[in-house]
Amino acid sequence: MTGAEQSDARQEDPVDLRLVPPALAAWATTALLLTAPGWWAAAVATVCALVGAGLLIAARTGGARGTARPATHAPHRSTYQGRPAPHEPRAWRSPSAALLLLCTAAAAASAGLHGADLRRGPVPDLAARYARVDAEVEITSDPRLTRPRISGDHAAPAAVLVEADMVRVTAPDGTVYRTRAPVLVIADSPRAAAVDRSADPSAGPRGSPWLSRLPTTRLRVTGSLAPPLTGGDRVAAVLRVRLGERPHVVGAPSGPQRLAGALRAGLRRATDGLPADARALLPGLVVGDTARVTPELHAAFEATDLLHLTAVSGANFTILLALLIGPPGTAHLVERRGLAPRIGLPLRTTAVLGGGLTLGFVVVCRPEPSVLRAASCGLIALLAVATGRRRSLIPALATAVLLLVLYDPWLARSYGFLLSVLATGALLTLAPRWSAALRARRVPGRLAEALGAAAAAQAVCAPVVAVLAARVSLVAVPCNLLAEFAVAPATVLGFAALAAAPVAMPVAEFCAWCASWPAGWIAGIARTGAAMPGSGVDWPGGWRGGALLAVGTALLVVVGRRALRSAWVCGACALLLLLVVVQPAPLTRVITGWPPPGWRLVMCDVGQGDALVLAAGPDAGIVVDAGPDPVRVDRCLRALGITKIPLVLLTHFHADHVAGLPGVLRGRSVGAIETTGFAEPADQAVFVRRLAAAHGLTMVRAVAGERRRAGPLDWQVLWPPPGPGPGPDGPNDASVTLLVRTGGLTLLLLGDLEPAAQRALTRSGAGAGLSRVDVLKVAHHGSAYQDPGLLRRVAPRLALISAGAGNPYGHPAPRTMAALRAQGTAVLRTDRDGAIAVVSGGSGARGGAGLEVAHGGP
Repeated sequence: MTGAEQSDARQEDPVDLRLVPPALAAWATTALLLTAPGWWAAAVATVCALVGAGLLIAARTGGARGTARPATHAPHRSTYQGRPAPHEPRAWRSPSAALLLLCTAAAAASAGLHGADLRRGPVPDLAARYARVDAEVEITSDPRLTRPRISGDHAAPAAVLVEADMVRVTAPDGTVYRTRAPVLVIADSPRAAAVDRSADPSAGPRGSPWLSRLPTTRLRVTGSLAPPLTGGDRVAAVLRVRLGERPHVVGAPSGPQRLAGALRAGLRRATDGLPADARALLPGLVVGDTARVTPELHAAFEATDLLHLTAVSGANFTILLALLIGPPGTAHLVERRGLAPRIGLPLRTTAVLGGGLTLGFVVVCRPEPSVLRAASCGLIALLAVATGRRRSLIPALATAVLLLVLYDPWLARSYGFLLSVLATGALLTLAPRWSAALRARRVPGRLAEALGAAAAAQAVCAPVVAVLAARVSLVAVPCNLLAEFAVAPATVLGFAALAAAPVAMPVAEFCAWCASWPAGWIAGIARTGAAMPGSGVDWPGGWRGGALLAVGTALLVVVGRRALRSAWVCGACALLLLLVVVQPAPLTRVITGWPPPGWRLVMCDVGQGDALVLAAGPDAGIVVDAGPDPVRVDRCLRALGITKIPLVLLTHFHADHVAGLPGVLRGRSVGAIETTGFAEPADQAVFVRRLAAAHGLTMVRAVAGERRRAGPLDWQVLWPPPGPGPGPDGPNDASVTLLVRTGGLTLLLLGDLEPAAQRALTRSGAGAGLSRVDVLKVAHHGSAYQDPGLLRRVAPRLALISAGAGNPYGHPAPRTMAALRAQGTAVLRTDRDGAIAVVSGGSGARGGAGLEVAHGGP
């Protein structure tokens, strides 16, 4: 720090915290009273208003008396530089307490009024009766498509969620009511809409009439009302619109919303030709449009605590204003920088332009609470760094919190709002001190600022994230540091594409192409960080877990201050963290013993689903099924060191066997994909075909009698037979069944075959010769539906069952477990034993030896 900077720091006023208690009181009051009975809010507002007014009157009366004091007291006050002497009554206490109580009264009144919106009118009563109504609604936010969710063996149907105000409703008896009640519209989408978009992120739910609707549009629709999904929601009811019930436009959107919609659509068109990750991320960085962000990319950003970059945040707005008024620390100087002084704009004109930029930002990104919060916090953060008076901006932050909570009390219960305020507060208070401490230890200035900001934001936000995710990211700080350098160019170029799209699409496409490089870098950082074996650790969820992490973070900060004094200690800690995150395979094998040397088969722990790996040579493996979760199967393959996959074999198209395919393909050389010939469920079959086409992979059909080899592996396809499709049990009975020989072991992999198909297998030409095997992959996660004859015929020495802990299906079934153990079979299951590895050590099934097992892997 220079001498001038030190002088400025010494002259800076003490931190003014007088507005902090009123802001916190208003925040707490609204959070508590939003869903409380109305008379509670009225009572709190009345009592606080009366007491606050009384204190304010008393303070004014006391102040009037104080002005009559003799002048002889003035020199005594000057001794304390304008502050009351210790023995004088602290007259400020009454006004401060009055302000706190009056803000509490205002917050109680606002919360009571907003909470009453959910209880008044006919809508709550109709919802309680699950009435079918004709309604007129006004859209208040962008429609959004639900993210694919795996439920058992299928992907939950996609739906469109629309927040709206119900302004007119016709009850079943024909009565027409005019009202204004907030509702959540859940509209079913065509089956084609459920197609997973990871192969083609731009593929929306074709045929859905909802996603193109703009806020302020009025629609007439028929649907069924129901109470809110959970208590404490900010909606009076849920309006469920079934497939085929199309909405009819009765009111066009407003002019500003049409303009914003046109700009957003232009940005999407400008990004159509970009690589998948940049095409998905750039609209989110610029205007908060996350429609193209795939579940896999979303999970990567969530695992690395970069999720704030996929939506509108204060950082976006800060970058835009910094472009206008110059870099931090120069906005208040004569020698200003930025675009404004370069074109000769005076300070007042610059301020007006900044206000216009703020208005445009809010309009384009939609005037929703999250956008208003981002604009407010962005202005505060920018003013803090631009003027160099960070501590004096605490009152501004408190004012913003107070006004926003009074304007929209539901923000008091928003985790996003909490995270924004905490992060901004950390940037104003902790970050400057931590950056100064790092600079004092000879860390370069810019690196010290970036590291201090990232560490401060992570320290205060991590406990809240743990409340929600029950997980702590170990890569958040380095990932945020590496991504920070690309955020500014991606945001500026993205806004340039947004502005150019309506008038010059080629220019917009060029700007978008330039922005795709930093956007792709950010996505790559997220994917790389999330793929690290030690990217995060599980942590207790809920507020108890958050409090525990807050205490742990405070202790870590205290210890870290001492550790920073020694370069050797800092280096050792950094190396230890690096080893924990990267977990090099040789070191991991030495410490954990996983994977065991000479493994032949590994059943990955992927939850309620199937994913197996057959060793096919150094760093190579045949993957049989991909499980339901791309992250978990990718982590399993990384732990095994698999980089080459000659063949991915998907036994059938249920989601718990194919939804993890993106994780299998990520960063690996894959030869081909082999599947069953029965393409049901259709949406998952289409998903696999799209993904294969996106990666340039050939898809082939498995047929009984087929034999293949890969390295030490030799396998034969026993099922399904060529010809007509399977029986009434559908996709399960079409499962590809394999008989595998490797290292002297014989393995039978049954997929999800049901008893009828199992009996047919033993009578088929390919399966007629089945006899004793060493290892059996039990069909359908060990369900109760097994053919006893097949189990007796193959008489496995070891049975493996893949099931998710606490699954609602009761897998594996006690009856199946008992039947296997009764014939002397050892049984291992992933829900209790983790990943399971089978090791060959001898002659195999016929010799009765040579089978070893290790389990407990990731």
